[in-house]
Amino acid sequence: MNDFIFHNPDKVYFGKNQINHLPEELLKFGKKVLLVYGGGSIKKSGLYDTVVNLLKTNGIEIFELSGVEPNPRHSTANKGAQICKKENIDVVLAVGGGSTIDCSKGVAAAAVTESGDVWDLVSNDVWVTKALPVVAILTNAATGSEMDGWAVISNMDTNEKIGLGGSALIPRVAFENPEYSYTLPTYQTACGAFDIFNHVLDNYYLAGDATFDMILEFQEAVMRAVVKWAPVAMKEPENYEARANLMWASSMALNSVLDAGTVHGCACHAMEHELSAYYDITHGHGLAIVTPRWLKYILSETTAPAIYRFGVKVFGVEEGLDPMIGAEKAIEAVSNFCFNTLGLKANLSDLGINEEHFKEMAEHACFGSVITGPKELAPSDVEAIYKMCL
Repeated sequence: MNDFIFHNPDKVYFGKNQINHLPEELLKFGKKVLLVYGGGSIKKSGLYDTVVNLLKTNGIEIFELSGVEPNPRHSTANKGAQICKKENIDVVLAVGGGSTIDCSKGVAAAAVTESGDVWDLVSNDVWVTKALPVVAILTNAATGSEMDGWAVISNMDTNEKIGLGGSALIPRVAFENPEYSYTLPTYQTACGAFDIFNHVLDNYYLAGDATFDMILEFQEAVMRAVVKWAPVAMKEPENYEARANLMWASSMALNSVLDAGTVHGCACHAMEHELSAYYDITHGHGLAIVTPRWLKYILSETTAPAIYRFGVKVFGVEEGLDPMIGAEKAIEAVSNFCFNTLGLKANLSDLGINEEHFKEMAEHACFGSVITGPKELAPSDVEAIYKMCL
């Protein structure tokens, strides 16, 4: 177990009527708010009207940045930053899923820089310690951005999708009402669920020897919750318990509680970010295609016991098997969950992707080095995994 520091200042209001506390929280930062949202689903659901009425009733001035993309663009974040600079915005309010919250973090960080260009921060790997405060209203359980210090920003001009991190990017307040996710399409529910699952799995396997039993079992519990409740939410979109379990799993998966004492290399996320950067696919779907192939690629006598344990604890794989056989059954269980339970297409070719860019994508994924983990992945390894996904 490695040394670690835990500090998460995010205040979370969880439940059906907590949105009423929104004005009092925003007013702690000021009266000028930049409202950030995506393609208009919050208007169809009525959430937009609820938020706007609450803010106007309490004398809060609203400016808007709409049209945030599923893989948020640096150019969109820069538009928001310019609004913040021009209007002296006090706080950025993100209403949506992880993409909207990530974009809002990019806005908040860029708004306090001289250039107002978020890509200057991203490309120079700046750890953000100064930004406008961000408040989040979550509508989709997936990325965990509502309770962590990270954002992922895409530059489609250069085919790059890169993380931006910093202590100043942790939302000051988050509102999580499972009812806000009732209107999510089945596909988005499935993709979000696997994003949650893989946040934990990427971390779980990079922990090495399991010496911190409590954290290991927390990780398994979060993944079990996703396996149990995702199909319920897909079948019964307005099942509150299902949506609540997924929403809290999203926050717990990536708010650094489960990182305690582990080495977090995020092999699957590193590989999938290249797929999104080049092909603009849905992140959770890309992860679902990559993950079982990655597990198969790293399977060895060394990794088999850990993969087998994961299969037993998360999917109920039979105990007492030879570790290699048990690990293979665990990988089969992951594939079944992705492609049968969640109903996601199993191959990159199904999404119109071929191997044209695999070599350069693999180089980008490794950032000139290797992806750390139970098996270090050089660019040639990553390229081989991409080919397994075809």
